[in-house]
Amino acid sequence: MNILKLITLILALLGTPLFVIISAFALLSFYGADIDISVVIIEMSRLADTPMLLSLPLFIFAGTLLSESRAPQRILSLSRVLLGWMPGGLAVVALVVCAVFTAFTGASGVTIFALGGLLFPALVKDRYSAKFSLGLITTSGSLGLLFPPSLPLILYGVVSESRIDQLFLAGILPGMLMLALLVGYSMIKSPKNRNRGKKITGQDILAVLKESAWELPLPVIVLGGIYGGIFVAGEAAAVTALYVLIVEVFIYRDIPLSRLPTIMVQSMMLFGGILVVLAASMASTNYLVDQEVPMRLFEMVQEYISSKYTFLLVLNVFLLIVGSMLDIFSALVLVVPLIIPIAQGYGVDLIHLGIIFLTNLQIGYCTPPVGLNLFLASYKFDQPVTKLYRATLPFLGLLMVTLAIITYFPLLSLWLVRLWGN
Repeated sequence: MNILKLITLILALLGTPLFVIISAFALLSFYGADIDISVVIIEMSRLADTPMLLSLPLFIFAGTLLSESRAPQRILSLSRVLLGWMPGGLAVVALVVCAVFTAFTGASGVTIFALGGLLFPALVKDRYSAKFSLGLITTSGSLGLLFPPSLPLILYGVVSESRIDQLFLAGILPGMLMLALLVGYSMIKSPKNRNRGKKITGQDILAVLKESAWELPLPVIVLGGIYGGIFVAGEAAAVTALYVLIVEVFIYRDIPLSRLPTIMVQSMMLFGGILVVLAASMASTNYLVDQEVPMRLFEMVQEYISSKYTFLLVLNVFLLIVGSMLDIFSALVLVVPLIIPIAQGYGVDLIHLGIIFLTNLQIGYCTPPVGLNLFLASYKFDQPVTKLYRATLPFLGLLMVTLAIITYFPLLSLWLVRLWGN
């Protein structure tokens, strides 16, 4: 048995797919404990029947359609006309557009590649420094993960068995705070002699509103439908996917029908990977719970940490490291089941924990030395990754301030939940 576990570890180091490693661990662990290994398959089957899981593939499909269409350019044009007059102008536009786009696509790499090529030269042309522009876009690549209908928020809800509609509400104010701090910094860094372009007229505003008219209702459909009591999260996902399909394929015609099967396969492959990893992870978690591993971890942690606030500080440091080394989906399915019992032992609300968790993982995307956004931006803009380290430092400082506020002022996450969450 030990030899088999050693082989599994070697395979992990050699880059074997994550779901294979987790599944092997679950099978070996149950077999070693003389438990019928069919429970792994039963757990996978049970997960497929989880109602909350239904919204995940539908939102992935909608996000993939948006990323493959000209929606990023239309959102950018709209934001530039409506917000370009502000101090900070285009930098503020970049933050808002990236946040909106990431909220719907859920993948920071998509945001950097879809919008970075448009925003970086525009920022430099607007007389922002290359260093500031690189730092802004790299940081903004994961900025919208707290806003609904963020895929990581849904996945956290599935793993923790929390209400997705409450998580959607909980992420709004922390996400707005994060956005506000970055917007404020961008206004301060605005070049004194930046190129303001031509004066925006009412006709220009009407033109971009008309161009984006079909995409503007999307947030209203998701949030208004759920909190208006019209449909639940799964139904909201279905309506959103159908609406985006009709708009991008038949109204704007950005996506030809011949490409639709490819996009469907692409989005379902992403969901399939998440589903398999999630199922294998849940099976492994059941073994750990059966062996009382989380309880032992809690007792061990409690020996050294008696304060809830000290625990939250240690948790943040741990999650920042995890976020810089793992992609967000893997981190959620691997770490959340272990952290939840410990956090509950310290009296941390699960909804608040979810926002802390995702904020850390979002920051981890651009945390040196191995944050994913740093390498994606380095590849996209053909810049040394060490230059990206320096460029993102001021933005990281602001994100850390936001993290501290979110962590130690739980009302920021829970106020809207208590007001409307029931």
